Amino acid sequence: MVPRMSEYAYGVIMSAPPRSRRSDYAEATRQAIVDAARLLFARKGYFLTTVEDIAKEARVAPTTVYAVSGGKQGLIRTLVDVWAQAPIVAESLAELAELSDPDELLGHVAAVVRSMREEYGDIMRMLLTTAPHNEDVREALAIGTERYRSAIASVAVRLGELGGLHPDMTVRQATDTLWFYFGYAGYFTLIDDNGWSYDQAEQWLVKQARMALRNGSPPAWSPPAARPSAGG
Repeated sequence: MVPRMSEYAYGVIMSAPPRSRRSDYAEATRQAIVDAARLLFARKGYFLTTVEDIAKEARVAPTTVYAVSGGKQGLIRTLVDVWAQAPIVAESLAELAELSDPDELLGHVAAVVRSMREEYGDIMRMLLTTAPHNEDVREALAIGTERYRSAIASVAVRLGELGGLHPDMTVRQATDTLWFYFGYAGYFTLIDDNGWSYDQAEQWLVKQARMALRNGSPPAWSPPAARPSAGG
């Protein structure tokens, strides 16, 4: 016997606006442009990639790239959102409150950062290498970095709550320490420069971060003093 649909469920389905072919095509076009820009920025670099290149790769007209994405500058901002607002970020932050062991928490952080590097490392590398030479990219990277460090700071707070920090270490010091190991440089240095595997890098970073957070000498890590102004 086939169960009957409730009047409420039937009403919801009937009232939901159907997706049009036009909206599906528009989303597919937007995604094709974003994918093309990501591929070409990683392959050729931001400066050598033109809107015409992106249009050709996405199989659209150059005017469509401008209309849909705002050109290269708009695509940079979109790629920052693709990376910094990836679902795994929100999911991992939500799990922090559920973890009660500091070692387990650090292992979780290392695994999440590794996953982000494997999935979005091309975007991060492009932003880091291009930002010093382009204001739009620099501003986009700053937005992504602020979100990234905010997530790292949440980890520092949770570690403090779980007793995973040196007794004299502040949240700011713990955040700086975590950023040293799990910010941009950690995985890139070990994998790109040293030729380590992701497994080797993940295990080493967890071990070193744990020792630094629990056995370090916090007084020596005080934030640098503000520089005097030019007129001071």
